[in-house]
Amino acid sequence: QVQLEESAGGLVLPGGSLRLSCVVSGRAPSINSMAWFRQAPGTEREFVAAIRRGDRKTVYADSVKGRFTISRDNVKGTLYLQMNSLKPEDTAVYYCAGTGANYILSAMSQKEGYDYWGQGTQVTVSS
Repeated sequence: QVQLEESAGGLVLPGGSLRLSCVVSGRAPSINSMAWFRQAPGTEREFVAAIRRGDRKTVYADSVKGRFTISRDNVKGTLYLQMNSLKPEDTAVYYCAGTGANYILSAMSQKEGYDYWGQGTQVTVSS
């Protein structure tokens, strides 16, 4: 059994930074593709960023490209999301997700492809 647990989010001023982490427990070495998604009130859960285990190739949503960085520490079994230049429209509940599948990059943005999910953490960007 695999469990994912995100760190606490928080309230950040516009233009500020925040780093989220997600600890994988259980069969962590079996998780190949990992991603961050987010969901604002009244909207669908949307893709933010994803990373593969082996080659660490990454893919980002256009809305966060150049501002967010996804990374992972396979030894610690932890996924990270460094968020810089935050905007009010980044306000959402952020979820980490994982799967044993090793997807091609173009498929990593599909939420249906992930088997394991964290409980979500609230990030609010506001002055």
